[in-house]
Amino acid sequence: MNEVYSSWGQNCRITIFGRSHGPHIGVRIEGFPAGVRYDEEFILKMMARRAPGGEFATKRKEPDRPIVKSGLSDGFTDGSPIEMEILNTSQRSSDYGEMILPRPSHADYPAYVKYDGQMDLRGGGHFSGRLTAPMVFAGALAMLYLKEKGVGIASHLLQVGNAADCPFETLENAATETLFDRLRSSDFPVINGEAGEKMKAEIRSAAAEGDSVGALIECAATGLPVGLGTHMFRGVEGVLSSILFGIPAVKGVQFGQGFAFPQMQGSRANDGYAYNEKGEVTLLSNNCGGIVGGMTTSAPLLLQVAFKPTPSIFKPQPTVNLKTGENETLTIKGRHDPCIGLRALPVVESAVALGLLDLFLD
Repeated sequence: MNEVYSSWGQNCRITIFGRSHGPHIGVRIEGFPAGVRYDEEFILKMMARRAPGGEFATKRKEPDRPIVKSGLSDGFTDGSPIEMEILNTSQRSSDYGEMILPRPSHADYPAYVKYDGQMDLRGGGHFSGRLTAPMVFAGALAMLYLKEKGVGIASHLLQVGNAADCPFETLENAATETLFDRLRSSDFPVINGEAGEKMKAEIRSAAAEGDSVGALIECAATGLPVGLGTHMFRGVEGVLSSILFGIPAVKGVQFGQGFAFPQMQGSRANDGYAYNEKGEVTLLSNNCGGIVGGMTTSAPLLLQVAFKPTPSIFKPQPTVNLKTGENETLTIKGRHDPCIGLRALPVVESAVALGLLDLFLD
């Protein structure tokens, strides 16, 4: 039964399995097109961007090496279900002890009630951000398919604490493949380097205080045709939101100007049309983020994803003892990210790629 809730997709269906402190995690992909070349170098680079380690991430060391068990023949996808697993090799279950003190803003308490106490919540269990590793594997495969269709996807940290980067403001810079390549290869992907240094300072400051800080990620997809998606419940915004909200810690998604629209008048918000020198219809602005009526317009798809601060912090927090029925104070141990935003970048890109793949297969 639980597998149903860990699955996503209408045409290409992914099912993610495993838990943070179990023997392995992985994904089963059904309906993935045949004939896509398996570019292992690209997939490993994507997964390395999400992997733990480094100054701004948890010190849990996991190689995240995908073991592909089916779905490939002679270096290409063969149309059969693709199954992949990743071995967990660096658990420290002793950091969690007996989970009778639910961690604030974690899934511990509702999961304890839902499963009548019969669940493994060490490291977050099957609610853990660790489960995004197999999502990145599936998303990287989707990006290989989309690349053949001329679609590019990249993201950057738009805001961390009070520090903000330049947004993908114009059609021109959002569509620059050079910028996309730089962001995907950067250790700290931002458009403006000075803003990146301010973000690093925000993360270091929070970590020094035993605290954490949230993040806003902006993602763009270019090369999309006109008319991908449809109205109402199969619109691009709905499909992408449904998988983006499956990423742990995501609390907000907006497309284009999103929540700024209530402050705008139609004359400013509307995206006008014009013919270019090639006789092609183009947009004069992109306030709608490349989507109207649930369909793509051929302009860059622009979206932003808000991540709450990592709830595992080292400051004392109020909680309850589920065995004694008393109020207590919890001081969390273990290895945790002071800001999840940096490692979430390839996860957001992967979610967008999987959503677009599913729409292309319509």
